[in-house]
Amino acid sequence: MGRYADIYRRSLEDPEAFWAEAAEDVVWQKRWDRVLDNDREPFTKWFIGGKINTCYNAVDRHVDEGRGDQAAVIYDSPVTDTITSISYAELRDRVAAFAGVLRKYDVGYGDRVIIYMPMIPETIVAMLACARIGAIHSVVFGGFAANELAKRIEDATPKLVVSASCGIEPGRIVDYKPLLDGAIEASAHKPETCVIVQRPMHGAPLNEERDVEWNAAHDGASPADCVEVDATDPVYILYTSGTTGVPKGVVRPTGGHLVALKWSMKNIYDVDPGDVYWAASDVGWVVGHSYIVYAPLFHGCTTVLYEGKPVGTPDAGAFWRVIAQHKVSCMFTAPTAMRAIKKEDPNGKLLAEYDLSHFKSQFLAGERCDPDTLAWTEEMLKVPVTDHWWQTETGWPIASNCLGIEVLPVKPGSPTSAVPGWNIQVLDPACNPVAPGEIGAISIKLPLPPGALPTLWQNDDRFVDSYMAEYPGFYQTGDAGIIDEDGYLHVMSRTDDIINVAGHRLSTGGMEQVLAAHPDVAECAVLGVADQLKGQVPLGFLVLKDGVNKAHDEIVADVVRMVRQEIGPVAAFRQATVVKRLPKTRSGKILRGTIQSIADSQDYQMPATIDDPAILGEITDALKELGYAGG
Repeated sequence: MGRYADIYRRSLEDPEAFWAEAAEDVVWQKRWDRVLDNDREPFTKWFIGGKINTCYNAVDRHVDEGRGDQAAVIYDSPVTDTITSISYAELRDRVAAFAGVLRKYDVGYGDRVIIYMPMIPETIVAMLACARIGAIHSVVFGGFAANELAKRIEDATPKLVVSASCGIEPGRIVDYKPLLDGAIEASAHKPETCVIVQRPMHGAPLNEERDVEWNAAHDGASPADCVEVDATDPVYILYTSGTTGVPKGVVRPTGGHLVALKWSMKNIYDVDPGDVYWAASDVGWVVGHSYIVYAPLFHGCTTVLYEGKPVGTPDAGAFWRVIAQHKVSCMFTAPTAMRAIKKEDPNGKLLAEYDLSHFKSQFLAGERCDPDTLAWTEEMLKVPVTDHWWQTETGWPIASNCLGIEVLPVKPGSPTSAVPGWNIQVLDPACNPVAPGEIGAISIKLPLPPGALPTLWQNDDRFVDSYMAEYPGFYQTGDAGIIDEDGYLHVMSRTDDIINVAGHRLSTGGMEQVLAAHPDVAECAVLGVADQLKGQVPLGFLVLKDGVNKAHDEIVADVVRMVRQEIGPVAAFRQATVVKRLPKTRSGKILRGTIQSIADSQDYQMPATIDDPAILGEITDALKELGYAGG
């Protein structure tokens, strides 16, 4: 039995001993009384009775252990032509100061803080400051529109919001303040205070009754120390798309989050304290939480905070420049980024300009990595390239080649096998495991390991309904796939209406709500179709009301604009087509999966319950006109 197989077996046979051993690697104010409490399954709790602080383990610990001069964060912003390094000692002082600001504005243990920020150091400072005093942060991606931010404000009911005057994209400024103002106006809950970072390239007018500038907010505030929190307390809430269009607030438990992420850095990514680690994502997504901010800092690494793009800032060599300049050891990004680089520099001419001799490994996640992208990345970088799989809900990888345990052979299209702690099984509709190689619902046998969501924010019922009800005793991932005869997992597709656009999970149901609001639209459907660059993009189908004489192109332009306004550019909703009718079952359910198969030129079986098979021919013709279905 290999080392991976032995460790994986131990993690399932005696999870309490396994995770108790891992927990010795973090600093506790008070040790736990009980490692695992699964008495109210599926509401699993880890390290019950333990007292701990996330910020201490991320920052102060390293200063106390004599590594205060080491770089904690390298801020690299090609869009502002800025590179700065922040040591662990400096980061501690900045975080303690802003924690004092939060205290000054009456934010305390258990209060919520919304962080609506670009990729700047103040964002990390705000996140850690919340954790320092036991407040619960909820970061909202800066690309979301006002109504999406409003939903999160209403659900989290924050006492305070931290934001900035703007974000910066190549060639344009994204004005955050009107979005924030619009969200607060639309929300039934009104935060008491908004702290605004005024960026020099674009300032924002402040509401004197509610808003305060970041530097001015520090006046009269005293630095705050770390407080003990219960290991089962939430460190943050992160909202993810729900099929109803109402976001789900994933709760992250403090103790399990710390233990799992710290363990993952060496065992999965094979990095050591002092190494430079870079996750090229955004703090608005779970990758940014886990692997820009928390895990690298827990492990004593230097993390790169990158405000730029894989191409266009200034060119397709941007990633290689960052790796070379900062001596990055391990990088993590989405396959979309590699496809974008490959499109502009297929032969790696820009890569040849940089010295990557210190670079050890490349990880990919956020969407399925196609074999061509994997092969190109391996050929270009000449290092192990690992496709791994996980979700907002899990907080850290479910399946991966664990480079720090044992490097297993790569199978293109597979994220390798289950990470220790995750009991992955593929089930049929009767909740029975299927045979190797047979497709089914990818599920995880309970209890979930530390760091996974224990529930949704103030919504236990939705937690059970969304993840636990369909397969009792298992967490339903929402993905379908197979486990092959070698034990390798292959993730094939979503089992619900969440699509994956460039690593961002978005609800087609939410987009359909926007389309349905158009006065000329009688019925609509949105589904994800395969896209060479982004993995998936949304495509809309519109059935118009009788008597509508408006040009179809105008209506399509209308709904594209509406989705951009309501959900944001991140949705990448650019195409829609008008059709006479939609294929449905006899019970009236739209056959989205069948349409998607046609669009992606995949084989499909005629659904037995379809009300009129001839409709599929009309849909195929419409898709061909758009360049899909082999057109």
